[in-house]
Amino acid sequence: MTNKRLLTLAAGAAALAFSASGAMAQDSCGSVSMAEFDWPSGELLANVDKIILEEGYGCDVQLVNGGTTTIFASMNEKGEPEVAGELWINAVRDLLEKGIDEGELKIVNDGPITGLGEGWWVTPKFAEEHPDLDTVEKLLEHPELFPYAEDESKGAFIGCPAGWGCQLINANMYRAFDMEEKGWELVDPGSAAGLDGSMAKAAERGEPWFGYYWAPTAMIGKYEMVLLPFEVDYAGDENWNGCIALAEQDCEDPQKTAWTKSEVRTVVTDEFAEKAGPAQDYLSKRIFPGEIMNKMLVYMQDEQASGEDAAYYFLENHEDIWTEWVSDEVVSKVKEEL
Repeated sequence: MTNKRLLTLAAGAAALAFSASGAMAQDSCGSVSMAEFDWPSGELLANVDKIILEEGYGCDVQLVNGGTTTIFASMNEKGEPEVAGELWINAVRDLLEKGIDEGELKIVNDGPITGLGEGWWVTPKFAEEHPDLDTVEKLLEHPELFPYAEDESKGAFIGCPAGWGCQLINANMYRAFDMEEKGWELVDPGSAAGLDGSMAKAAERGEPWFGYYWAPTAMIGKYEMVLLPFEVDYAGDENWNGCIALAEQDCEDPQKTAWTKSEVRTVVTDEFAEKAGPAQDYLSKRIFPGEIMNKMLVYMQDEQASGEDAAYYFLENHEDIWTEWVSDEVVSKVKEEL
């Protein structure tokens, strides 16, 4: 951080008074601890929040690094950190609902990032050349369009490496959609690098690729991969949690289903909600478009940028987005820092 930024931060934390909207009881949100989740979008989002909350609202923000379960456990049991900007709630849903019911936690944003989730993707050139195959079910009738290198009589579907939770899901989905009978081979990419490499190789050569991935990620943003929708609806938690997500031997009869919805929330502690004033209003309004988030992750990967560096890049290059989240007064204060 530059000296100018340090001086501005200190001055802002000491002197800022909020505009007299009359809606908020506090003049400053004071000291705040925020989760900096240990994946690129989590690092970026946390640092954008930090800059805007400090420069625009006079907060003093400390970032707490960690993963979903460890951060949430600390937040739920100790009230630290006070803000989780990008909490993927499927892994902690029951405890989160309990914390909300007991008044300890509060959801202030139902979707801080759009266009996220898991599923089955194809390369953009394939999608452009085959607009008629625009659903999973339609594509599954054409394994000949994705020849498997080791047996070209079969179509290759690229699943997850061994040990990943999605490996079990893909294997059971493979059975549910009768993919073997349709002429498909479920291919284990061997590792994360193998999965990324297979996608990158196909996308850069303009070859067809069909397989599992998730967003927001640099890979989806860099290669502009296309997510295929399912024609079937989500078949329910009993089928998903009680079969699809389990080992094959524990899932005798998997049913066809769309992917379970990935849900991300911004969650704060009750203590933060009481003191934050307009800073909480900011958290409720800031939504990163999925396409922009993917491009930012490509930037972070290509430039080896830290979350803080990427946050300044975002604020400097996507003013049209973040200025919609805050007042003109806050815009002026943040732009003085850039």
